[in-house]
Amino acid sequence: MDVKLIGITGGSGSGKSTIVRKISEVVSEFVFIPQDNYYHSASFISNENITAYNFDHPDAFDTGLLYEHLRLLKEGSPIEMPQYDFVHHMRMEETIQVPAKPLVIIEGLMVLHDKAIRDLLDLKLYVDTPDDIRFIRRLKRDMSERGRTVDSVITQYLEVVRPGHFSFIEPTKEFADIIIPEGGHNENALNVLITFIKDITV
Repeated sequence: MDVKLIGITGGSGSGKSTIVRKISEVVSEFVFIPQDNYYHSASFISNENITAYNFDHPDAFDTGLLYEHLRLLKEGSPIEMPQYDFVHHMRMEETIQVPAKPLVIIEGLMVLHDKAIRDLLDLKLYVDTPDDIRFIRRLKRDMSERGRTVDSVITQYLEVVRPGHFSFIEPTKEFADIIIPEGGHNENALNVLITFIKDITV
């Protein structure tokens, strides 16, 4: 089986997940790997000490395991993907069996940071969305889905998310094959992307 890997990156709240959802509306045979599932556990974190662990640094991810899983998928082998509990900031005991399929999409903050992972990718996307829009999206998500307070989201954003974005995420834009402004709301870019995906998955 000829397996293609597509990597989608961009800042927190940039619209990466929206692009994956748009792809899923027209391409059914693919597996989705969220890089967020490969965070190291940091169960000592709470709303009160939210910046005690930097989730916006490359070292926050188990990049070795992620690379090995992507390599296996590219070879046509299934994997046992970890799951992450974002309320308690820890990797769960249960895993998800992910079958091998012709298309693998990996999405996350640091997808293009590691050269070994970049070299596995057949298409590299960077979603470029203004900072204010990304912050508002993150605030709404973290409060509704992750049990966070407004103050803790703002503190984390100013102290680690924003610096991490400019240090580790935005510089990877140079490695992208395609840069998509405004994420999933850029219909023209999405149409080009989906046409390309259909071509490589035929």
